[in-house]
Amino acid sequence: MATSMGKGKAVESDPYIALGLDESGNWVPGAPRVLSLLSSVLERSIQRNEKLLQGSKRKDVVTIFHGSKPPALSIGQYIERIFKYCKCSNSCFVVAIIYIDRFLQRMDAYLTSLNVHRLLITSVMVAAKFMDDQCYNNAYYAKVGGVSTEEMNGLEMKFLFSLDFRLHVTTEVFNKYCLKMEREGDVGYQTDQKIHGYRPNKDDRKLPVMEAETTTQQNNKHCNKMMKNL
Repeated sequence: MATSMGKGKAVESDPYIALGLDESGNWVPGAPRVLSLLSSVLERSIQRNEKLLQGSKRKDVVTIFHGSKPPALSIGQYIERIFKYCKCSNSCFVVAIIYIDRFLQRMDAYLTSLNVHRLLITSVMVAAKFMDDQCYNNAYYAKVGGVSTEEMNGLEMKFLFSLDFRLHVTTEVFNKYCLKMEREGDVGYQTDQKIHGYRPNKDDRKLPVMEAETTTQQNNKHCNKMMKNL
């Protein structure tokens, strides 16, 4: 089974650097590095997994997170959209990939281009609810993610039950994933588009809708609402 993170000894590094924070927890000007690292790690993992599935007789476990085709937005663009409009803390993106790993391991599933977007929006939302003092509701996250509120609710419940509602992440595990993301995200890969992350201001509240492909395992039907991309 392949998950989103590889194995190996992590190099020494300061996890705050990967998060785009200084040691005091203040924001550092520019794009939070965790965004580009996360995009790179996920892209490389998907390439490995899809190559493995295509070159073998293995079949992936299909879940409600799977669509019939990849959404129009790239992983990098999708992560940027989530960061820009959901206003969650940078650490949520590290916790999100920890949750995704746990989910894939429990489901014996692979991270692919068909499930990564729904796993991302769901894991970030769950992480924000668990970690941040304030966060948006499911309807808002659904709009950001390009799915219906009903589907967002279903994704969240499936995700939580699959994790047995075990959302706590120790400092040791958190730091370990920061180091892994730095190592794997920087080695031999460049994202297709630079992520221009920033902390939204009070005037940046208008949320553009996106084109959404919301096919699920149960009905395999396309969403009738056609939304605009960023």
